[in-house]
Amino acid sequence: MADPEYIPAGEDELARRSDPARNLAVVVYILQGLSFFLGGITGLVGVIINYVKLDDVRNTWVEPHFRWQIRTFWLGLLWTVIGVVTSFIIVGWFILMGTAIWVIFRIVKGALALNDGKAPI
Repeated sequence: MADPEYIPAGEDELARRSDPARNLAVVVYILQGLSFFLGGITGLVGVIINYVKLDDVRNTWVEPHFRWQIRTFWLGLLWTVIGVVTSFIIVGWFILMGTAIWVIFRIVKGALALNDGKAPI
């Protein structure tokens, strides 16, 4: 049985780095990172890109990154809403801080895995 984390590198690393789907995943990671500074709108643009192009990357080595980005957006949004709603009590601020750290971790982990040609697991 094949290892789910194994993605064959292929013969030409340069061709893989110039893959348009990979470059699009890089753009979405950048948009997710910028969302901390631009009020989240770039994160929304990034997840829209993910959904629009998801069929194009299906069954490719980039698909796990698109799913990772989508999951990061929705779970980050969910916990941000919970944090904002509970911010009038102290726990909400801890939820917001934890959510920010978690989202940053997922962006960095995913981007590094993409750079290495691996799935973000």
